[in-house]
Amino acid sequence: MSSADAKSLKVFAGRHSRRLSERVCDHLDMPLGEARTEVFPDGELIVKVLEDVRGRDCYVLMSTCAPVNDNVMELLVFIDCLKRASAKQVSVVIPYFGYGRQDRKDEGRVPITAKLVANIITAAGADRVLTIDLHAAQIQGFFDIPVDHLTATPVFVEHFRSRRDELGDLTLVSPDVGNVKVAETFANLLDADLAIINKRRVSGSDVTTGNLIGSVKGKTVLMVDDMISTAGTICEAAKLVMQEGATQVISAATHPVLVGMAMQRIGESPIAQVVGTDTIPNDDRLAPIRDKFVELSVAPLLGDAIHRIHHNLSVSALFRPGEGGKR
Repeated sequence: MSSADAKSLKVFAGRHSRRLSERVCDHLDMPLGEARTEVFPDGELIVKVLEDVRGRDCYVLMSTCAPVNDNVMELLVFIDCLKRASAKQVSVVIPYFGYGRQDRKDEGRVPITAKLVANIITAAGADRVLTIDLHAAQIQGFFDIPVDHLTATPVFVEHFRSRRDELGDLTLVSPDVGNVKVAETFANLLDADLAIINKRRVSGSDVTTGNLIGSVKGKTVLMVDDMISTAGTICEAAKLVMQEGATQVISAATHPVLVGMAMQRIGESPIAQVVGTDTIPNDDRLAPIRDKFVELSVAPLLGDAIHRIHHNLSVSALFRPGEGGKR
């Protein structure tokens, strides 16, 4: 990046997304913006930017993962801080968009919290949003500002193509009907077969698996989704495909949320490997499944997108035909 770009472009990090932010800045060959977030004894927080941002193109990178509400509030305060410091444009980079599963009214007297969060980010003064693999693509329309919706598909495809020979006879398995399009995309890109599992959700944390449509006998099974939360779906699906004769099971997800019983379930499951990205910090919380977890970085993807937005270039040009995410 030229010295002129480094002066006009600034990338700042939230407290819980610093590692990914540093990786993005390394890819852009520029220093991370200097800022400090302090938490008062009563829980209030304050953000202070420690360098001049007047007239500059500023990006705040922060996943609204756990602690979700703390991260959302810090993001809002960060936006307000930069706007009041006369930044020319403030773009928010939200690799993982919390509340993304509350995207519709599926029963009476419930909120659409994804829309609410979009509203308050816009009201705080954000000019643009950059995110990866939203749980529901319609969330793009919840914002009244431009949204660049990236997909981690190229990151996963590059990884699995480099291992294609060792994977052998490969079948993409969709753990539920709603994920069939994503599984089909990967099957086409990796020259693999496709199978589908009929899933029925019992509660927010429990699922039951039904029939397997397709054959996995003697094959390596790869299951790809946008996130792994409680891991109930993938673990039940893994048990089913192993019963049907699969030789090994690999699970891949952009966002390794991994809450509740997820670690125990994965540890006790027949899943050989879980491949995830760094949209959510993968720190000591993953210790119970460290031997099964493989981390891929989305930093180059985010860095290239930031570079293109800054220079008014096409972001969609980053993806080849067929690499789109959930739509």
